Amino acid sequence: MNPTHNEYGLPVGAPLPDWRGAKAPEAVTLSGRLVRVEPVDVERHARDLFDAHATAPDGRNWTYLAAGPFDSFDVWKAHFTKMTTLTDPRHFAVIDLATGKAVGTLALMRVDATNGMIEVGHITYSPLLQRSRASTETMYLVMKYVFDTLGNRRFEWKCDSLNAPSRAAAERYGFTYEGLFRQALVYRGRSRDTTWFSILDREWPAIRLGFEQWLDDRNFGADGRQIARLTDLIAEQRSAADHTPG
Repeated sequence: MNPTHNEYGLPVGAPLPDWRGAKAPEAVTLSGRLVRVEPVDVERHARDLFDAHATAPDGRNWTYLAAGPFDSFDVWKAHFTKMTTLTDPRHFAVIDLATGKAVGTLALMRVDATNGMIEVGHITYSPLLQRSRASTETMYLVMKYVFDTLGNRRFEWKCDSLNAPSRAAAERYGFTYEGLFRQALVYRGRSRDTTWFSILDREWPAIRLGFEQWLDDRNFGADGRQIARLTDLIAEQRSAADHTPG
């Protein structure tokens, strides 16, 4: 991208004369074919989520999260109740439409509507949601909300640099690696380097098409296995966009 120049001949960023900011996330419900993403609620979700996380054989899924694992429902319920009172981060539950049960949570956070930036974080998926078609649809619904409804310019994903599954998920979803923030946090009594990823609004149309192609029933065989990978479909759409005249 070639910079523009001000009256002193100095390079400056592209002008945004029509920019008026993004909208802040609200307590909305996002509906898909496999999942529903809705505001967390103690009565509707706490027991479902405790039981869903209890299907894990051990506590390793909590390694890179600030809290957990939770050995009793009462301790989990107290933690979950606090989550329901927050607006930044604003937590959402992921409901499996096949069972009607909550199977995971995530949050929209570090909201900067003035500059059109928002982050997805606190992603806490139970084994019932991990590495599934439903988890991919969940992120698609969130991205659509972030870009198409709220009008953000930038969507961020950050994780512990040692969290290989989170880094892989970000790349699979089309996020671009931006760098490493060394000694960025202290949590669980240990130091954390943080890896940053992002998606920009101009990248979203190609990524959206890639998600929609992947989620289409025609992309799955009779055995339920994918035919084309999401990363490949997004790459194809990005390449096509790069070669579109104008």
